[in-house]
Amino acid sequence: MRIGHGYDVHKLAEKRKLIIGGVEIEYSLGLLGHSDADVLLHAIMDSLLGAAALGDIGKHFPDSDKRYKGISSVELLKKVADILDENNYIIENIDATVIAQKPKLAPYIEKMKEVICDTLSISSNQLNIKATTEEGLGFTGDESGIAAHSVCLLNSVRDAFYVNPTVRDCKSCGGCQNKI
Repeated sequence: MRIGHGYDVHKLAEKRKLIIGGVEIEYSLGLLGHSDADVLLHAIMDSLLGAAALGDIGKHFPDSDKRYKGISSVELLKKVADILDENNYIIENIDATVIAQKPKLAPYIEKMKEVICDTLSISSNQLNIKATTEEGLGFTGDESGIAAHSVCLLNSVRDAFYVNPTVRDCKSCGGCQNKI
């Protein structure tokens, strides 16, 4: 079992769409960034890549690369899912929190879950999304930006089927006949 943590933050700006969790949210401001600046998906991607020890989104999708200018973070999340598959990782669960004074995100959370679960091919009981404020404190509290944290657990297919060649007689279950 491998654990990963992701964190992301983006500044709120005029003349930008607010997209969080792959869902466009009606609000007067949006998040500023090279891509669509989806703070939640960025945190989730970083937690997944971190758990797999495969770097971060900056390594895989650098903001200096014009291919990623304005790209949907859902498309990037699909690429992260492919990277995990290529490296034989299975997502156990993801728990994420969005920190924003405004707008209220509760009406959008179920749609966010649907988008993320569909993109990662996981079930809804493997993903939890929460939203909170910081009671007017800090850059999220004064509505300068929005932040997100994500924690995930991954399993490696390789680890699930690992047999230690030095073990001659497995006695862990009491009835195993696995002998080398």
